[in-house]
Amino acid sequence: MSKWDTSGPVAALTMVAPRERGPSGMSAAVEETKSDVIEVDVAVIGAGFAGLYALHKLRNDLGLDVQAFENGSDVGGTWFWNRYPGARSDTEVTAYCYSFDQDLFEQWKWTQRYPRQKEIHSYLTMFADRYDLKRSIVFDTTIESATFNDDTERWELVTDTGQRWSAQFLVEGVGLLSSTNVPNSPGQEAFGGEIYHTARWPHHDVDFRGKRVAVVGTGSSGVQCISEIAPQCGHLTVFQRTPQYIVPAQHGPLDPDLLEKIHADYNGYWTSVLGSVTAFGFDESDVPAAGMSDAERDEIFERQWNSGGGFQFMFATFNDIGTSREANNAATAFIRRKIAELVDDPDTAAKLTPHDLYAKRPICCDDYYETYNRANVTLVDAKAHPILEVTEKGVRTDEGEVELDIIVFATGFDAVTGNYLKIDHRGRNGVSLRDKWANRPRVHLGLMSADFPNLFMIFGPMGPFTNQPPAHEVQADWIADVITHVREHGLKTIEPTQEAEDQWLAMCDDIAYQTLFPETDSWINGANIPGKPKAVMFYMAGMGAYMDHLRAATASRYEDGFRTSAEAVSV
Repeated sequence: MSKWDTSGPVAALTMVAPRERGPSGMSAAVEETKSDVIEVDVAVIGAGFAGLYALHKLRNDLGLDVQAFENGSDVGGTWFWNRYPGARSDTEVTAYCYSFDQDLFEQWKWTQRYPRQKEIHSYLTMFADRYDLKRSIVFDTTIESATFNDDTERWELVTDTGQRWSAQFLVEGVGLLSSTNVPNSPGQEAFGGEIYHTARWPHHDVDFRGKRVAVVGTGSSGVQCISEIAPQCGHLTVFQRTPQYIVPAQHGPLDPDLLEKIHADYNGYWTSVLGSVTAFGFDESDVPAAGMSDAERDEIFERQWNSGGGFQFMFATFNDIGTSREANNAATAFIRRKIAELVDDPDTAAKLTPHDLYAKRPICCDDYYETYNRANVTLVDAKAHPILEVTEKGVRTDEGEVELDIIVFATGFDAVTGNYLKIDHRGRNGVSLRDKWANRPRVHLGLMSADFPNLFMIFGPMGPFTNQPPAHEVQADWIADVITHVREHGLKTIEPTQEAEDQWLAMCDDIAYQTLFPETDSWINGANIPGKPKAVMFYMAGMGAYMDHLRAATASRYEDGFRTSAEAVSV
């Protein structure tokens, strides 16, 4: 039995209830209609923050016939699947929510500054019920292929059950961090204990009490999980390949003064969020660290350390940590000193201390470094001593076998492009998205790709490197405007020109290489996946600047950088 099999006692990568099956193995309802093609105006893939808002906007506001598809058994997207111990937002929740409905903002009462998975999932469930969205979502369903029909100029979708759908427009909210990076360690089938992955956690509690547990990976999910389960484990062994710069989150209740300010000027608050660089809702620094004295810089770093927040530490302290080596070195030196102060054992502290740039997605978590002072926690340098195989009793490195009861893989995601490339997209003249993106993702405005008409990617590659929910709304609103334009002008399709796409990529590259982020290896540039091309995958000039580009496209009525169906046919 596979260690990832949902039918066994071991946690699975797809923890969903089985559906009723007909003689062919398909659901009974699908079996009756599998030879039919169901036509709709818009197909939406995904039912997380992005997909739910897109469904609401296009169905409820525009009055279109919209069908959404979700491979989970409920709404939530990432927050349906990522329910590992310690899972919570690392974005302050006043900006990690929907903004368009002020009554919703004021009626829903968050309990924490950084809410846990259960609370965020409850919020998204409430949102779906508030706008009656579930009736337009097919759950437990994966889109396997999406093919653009050159004759009908519509998208033809095939699900994993064999059902076929046809839509004029295809909107994909498949998730930036949702394509699970599953390790392929030799011997997993032989392991006699339990194996879990943080991104596909079961819907029941896992008992760590007194167990010998390993966590493999120390990204954001791994760090949260390690801090949460360490007190429960009999012994916890952490396999760390690359040490991280981690600052405290300082979890706690929402600041009532901040809430009062937002309520007093709701529109002003969201205008400031969207006009900022990160869209995280905090005041970004306009002061450079370069040129300041060490004492002055450390005073500001210390204040932010005590206030908490990873993005805040990078962007609220100074405005040049991501662009200036002097500023970056000051930040890393401060965090290294903190590690040395917080971790009792010098050898463990040395293993936990990074020596590269502070230029990855910033991580925050309370009591992470302090966890390694526990007598029941051991840190293994998995770069010096990688896991050679999973055995019946545990895992083996060149230092010997570590006997285990539970293995938790916190190995993250095939980020940004992973879920798009899982679908077999075929665009105009049969062009394959996998082939087009073989060397890097090629997208205009982070939303559309040439030769894939009427296909929109919410928070797709080459989009803004920002807080996601506010960006989701902005992009879905822009998509709604494009769709309205196409339909009102009697057009069938719209897509970016190759020239516009090339110019967008060149600009994204130029901006990114003015920062320090391309100089580090991380999921931000695809370096965490073996064989995946390392490339710039974000627009890094900020949310406010990104919105200027969207406004310019709208103001031109899509005449600059786009072609319509009539133009495409004549080419």
